[in-house]
Amino acid sequence: MPSSVLEIIELANGDIVLKRAEHGDDALVTIRFSDEAKAFIDDGTIDVAKAMIQAGIEAASAIADERGVAKAEIIDSAEHTLH
Repeated sequence: MPSSVLEIIELANGDIVLKRAEHGDDALVTIRFSDEAKAFIDDGTIDVAKAMIQAGIEAASAIADERGVAKAEIIDSAEHTLH
């Protein structure tokens, strides 16, 4: 996967998406919290989503390392900026 700037956006429906800043509306990841989860985390939905996405990036990197996949082929948090 080519290096690019990633952004986290909260949509009008409350979904939180991760997408490439320069590539329109195609979401790489979509996170949807239940009403119960939203009530529990209150105003922290973006912070929780960022933590979830970061954990996913780290897990993908670890899996790629185990499989010998070149790091350029995965989203590496060191090469991207999450907004």
